[in-house]
Amino acid sequence: MPTGEIFRILAIDGGGYRGVYAAYILKRIEEEYGVDWLKKINLIAGTSTGAIIAAALACNVPASKILDFYKKYGQRIFKKRFLHWLGLFASRYDNKELENILKDLYGDERKLGQIDIPLVLPASDIRNGCVHVLKSSYDKEFYRDKNRLVYKAVLASCSAPTYFDPYDMDNYLLADGGLWANNPALIAAIEAKRRLSQNMDNLMILSIGTGEGRKFYSQDGHWWKKFLGWGFLTRWGRQKFIEMLFSLQSQTTNNMIGLLFEPSQILRINFKSDKTLKLDDPNEYNDLICLADKDFTYNSQRIQEFLD
Repeated sequence: MPTGEIFRILAIDGGGYRGVYAAYILKRIEEEYGVDWLKKINLIAGTSTGAIIAAALACNVPASKILDFYKKYGQRIFKKRFLHWLGLFASRYDNKELENILKDLYGDERKLGQIDIPLVLPASDIRNGCVHVLKSSYDKEFYRDKNRLVYKAVLASCSAPTYFDPYDMDNYLLADGGLWANNPALIAAIEAKRRLSQNMDNLMILSIGTGEGRKFYSQDGHWWKKFLGWGFLTRWGRQKFIEMLFSLQSQTTNNMIGLLFEPSQILRINFKSDKTLKLDDPNEYNDLICLADKDFTYNSQRIQEFLD
């Protein structure tokens, strides 16, 4: 356990609609322990759907309202475009709908520089081929993001390739942060040490996932797929391929965090599934709630230890 003053980090994975799982766990924590996130947590990080949740908490939106966001708007966000299956020519969904909904959640004038708590939202700069991390103004050296609108920053982090178009923000062409930091726990820990001068031994990390699929591809398959080979539209599959990349990144970060910190410093809450976990299926709402409730109950003692 940490020996000095504890610095608590909340990190939330990407995972599309599966953010329901993380939102429900946070809602239960609020209900059971009366947590004020802005007082209890020292830094919040979230990628993609995790960015939606992280930014909302940083804006003092209760987790119950965040969960309602998924239930109310899931079908609207993931409403397929006409001829969406022609994925060679267009993204599967229109991010204008998501943009309008995010405006309602955060307000259309709130800026990252107006957020008091350290907030980290990974994105990907596909124009320059590099990482792009959107941050609140917790360091005097930060100037790029302070006037950026929160809803735009979140939308950039959510723009998963083939699902949504990249988001053009101040001449940066940004896509989903899950391409390199689907699990933002490591990024958050580095920020705590580098920018906030925290001792790594005193960090406590609550890392909430959105599910981990254990099966993506098989040796078996339809004869026509075998005949065509491993093309993007045959055996790789564009959606399955993206989902696998995000899953691998989350697992890699979790493994690295496990090597860097003592087990007592990390609480990872996640679930595994033998079926392919989709990013865009609002029909999974009740199943995700059931899984989250089970995992909250199982981890309740460790959650209380983290908070205390």
